[in-house]
Parts: sequence; structure tokens; C-alpha cells
Amino acid sequence: MALRRAQRLRKNGDFQRVRQQRQSVSSRLLILAWSPHPESRLESDLESNVAITRVGFVVSKRISKNATTRNTIKRLLSEAVRSLWHEIPPGYDLVLTARHQLVGTDARTGKRVIVADLSTLKQDIRLLLRRAQLLVPAPVVDDTRLSASQET
Repeated sequence: MALRRAQRLRKNGDFQRVRQQRQSVSSRLLILAWSPHPESRLESDLESNVAITRVGFVVSKRISKNATTRNTIKRLLSEAVRSLWHEIPPGYDLVLTARHQLVGTDARTGKRVIVADLSTLKQDIRLLLRRAQLLVPAPVVDDTRLSASQET
């Protein structure tokens, strides 16, 4: 399941604004740039004044000339972010940029292939969010109520 349209950065100006803030951290596979964005509201929820976080993905042609490979990387990044969505605080615009180490060359075919799997990308994104101090602790599940309801 993909991120909803309201959760994604789509306009070039939004990407540029986040990059111009110059708040970024990097890892071996990715670069995370972020910017607080208090005006990011769901259009349908203007009366409830709900701030949301939006995410954009950048995969350069330098990473791979093949559009299919670039789009696959974006889909993997999107899925990794979606699984961590509950740990990201609202009201930020995030841009994840892929680095060259995310792809390698297959020895047999000589083609560029993605070397990181979904779990590796999740760990990398969680590390970047922690470094940027944008990671909210996961909600604690009260298992005492669960065990009491299962006994009856």
C-alpha cells in the first residue's frame, strides 16, 4: 500500500524549499533533508487543523539510467517510510535522496541492481530519523488489557 497523495511531496518548489533549509543527515545509503512545515494541512481537514508530514523521494539518473530501477527504489523507500509512519512526528516535510551505494553492478550481467532490501532501508531510515531527532517513540501497547480480555 502506497503513501496517500497528501503524504507525498510533489512540487519542485517543495523539494527546493526543504533542501534550502540545509538541515540534513546522511548515511551510507541515503540522505535525509527535512524542514518544519506548519502550513501542511489536509485540505479536507481544515477545520480540525491537522498538521501532517509529507515525504518526497529523489533518485538521480546518476544512480541508474534505467527508469524501472529508479522507480523500484522509490517504491522500496515509500514502503519503508510507510511502515515507520507512526514514529514520525507531524508537521515536517522530508526528502530522502538515494546515494550511489544503494545500487551495485551485477557481476554476471553487468547491469545496475539494487543491493539493499526493505529491512535494510527501514533500519537506515530509522537511523537517519534518530540522528535528525525526528523519531517519536513507538506507542506502548497495554498488554494487560489484552491478556484480561483473552481470559474471558
